[in-house]
Amino acid sequence: MERFYESMVELIVETSTRLPKDVRRAIQQAKLGENAGTRAAMSLDTITDNIAMADENVSPICQDTGLPTFKLKVPVGANQIKMKEAIKKAIAEATRTGKLRPNSVDSLTGDNTGDNLGDGTPVIKFEQWEKDYIDARLILKGGGCENKNIQYSLPCELDGLGRAGRDLDGIRKCVMHSVYQAQGQGCSAGFIGVGIGGDRTSGYELAKEQLFRSNEDVNPIPELRELEEYVMENANKLGIGTMGFGGETTLLGCKAGAINRIPASFFVSVAYNCWAFRRLGMKINPETGEVQEWLYQEGEEIDFAKEAAAAVEEIIPAEEMILQAPITEEKIRSLKVGDVVKISGMMYTGRDAIHKYLSENEAPIDLNGQIIYHCGPVMLKDENEQWHVKAAGPTTSIREEPYQGDIMKRFGIRAVIGKGGMGAKTLKALEEHGGVYLNAIGGAAQYYADCIQSVEGVDLMQFGIPEAMWHLKVKDFKAVVTMDSHGNSLHKDVEQSSLERLAQFRKPVFK
Repeated sequence: MERFYESMVELIVETSTRLPKDVRRAIQQAKLGENAGTRAAMSLDTITDNIAMADENVSPICQDTGLPTFKLKVPVGANQIKMKEAIKKAIAEATRTGKLRPNSVDSLTGDNTGDNLGDGTPVIKFEQWEKDYIDARLILKGGGCENKNIQYSLPCELDGLGRAGRDLDGIRKCVMHSVYQAQGQGCSAGFIGVGIGGDRTSGYELAKEQLFRSNEDVNPIPELRELEEYVMENANKLGIGTMGFGGETTLLGCKAGAINRIPASFFVSVAYNCWAFRRLGMKINPETGEVQEWLYQEGEEIDFAKEAAAAVEEIIPAEEMILQAPITEEKIRSLKVGDVVKISGMMYTGRDAIHKYLSENEAPIDLNGQIIYHCGPVMLKDENEQWHVKAAGPTTSIREEPYQGDIMKRFGIRAVIGKGGMGAKTLKALEEHGGVYLNAIGGAAQYYADCIQSVEGVDLMQFGIPEAMWHLKVKDFKAVVTMDSHGNSLHKDVEQSSLERLAQFRKPVFK
């Protein structure tokens, strides 16, 4: 069991820090197909830089651990109780060493357990089989993409697509709609798993199970193969693009499976996964616990660090504006949607717990003219008890929509950084108050950690590491203005244009 435990630590660390080969190839293809000089191209450059940095530093690709989900196929007679204990011990160890963010929260009290253990976490699913080795797989699926999962009950009416019936064409419409509704909030370009049939629970499980398939496999069921190929061809015509900035690639992979259902129910379930598709597996000797073979390692591996060093084409950088807090209203009103900014100086993290706290209490520091960063970082202390940032990408901002505008006006906050954009209430507040929303590149946890020079302090640690207010000194922190103080929103524009494009897929395709 000791060697099995060590293998599980290795699986967790590799999954968190190193993307599998099939995912790298999909991202490389998207990068090659993007138009140079666009916001999408800049985003993909940042993404591939982040992948290379995670490789080099052996640090989390994305700061969001999500809910670790293990799938194990084991020979008859394997001690699943002992294996589960070893997996939990490995999760705690990987959290202690900063390879995972402490992400398990008591649903009633809001308390973070600090070690990613608790009722329901991690998820560990066993299946017995007749082979003589253990097949162990792990997926780390962050909250931003998890929140864009969606389930449809057929028949139903869908925006832009009309009636979806209980047939393959209705399934097609649901899958296309699932890509549209995710927009940039799930860190597009993304991957989807589709589960057809079952009940509400088994449908979602089937959808997530599809994400354990290789992105390059061929579905043995002709109807599902045709569905997958159709979605891959046409979802990228929606123009949502990387991070929802618009562009040529919105979807990197689509895998579908089907199980039986009861006559009264017809569910189509979609599990959305971001570009940071952290999924790996290994074959393990059940007698010794040693790794026999790594999975998802077929074919060429794209080395993004080597490609960046060898690049010869001239890259025309976008004009960048410098921001340093405290920021004046005049400076903010000079910014417009599409501007690329570089931030140096201080910024302060704030997620769900902080926004609720600020809606009811005074701020622990003066936030007038300051920047709030929607981020739950991975943090570690060194031997001198000093905090260091190990991963620090943005979280999905729309969760803060009920609070954001009021908090900005109350405390004088001038800029908010996150991903995926915000809604009408925040947009109105930006216009009235003089503020901007800045979209950072989702999942680029190493890229942004490298921009953080020091941790200057922390407040409200009672909410746990991801939810505390960290005081970060940054340099050349790059983001894009996607909502400005003049009532403009790139997110609103892309959503509207992609809805119009979605409508072209109303007509039946499959018989």
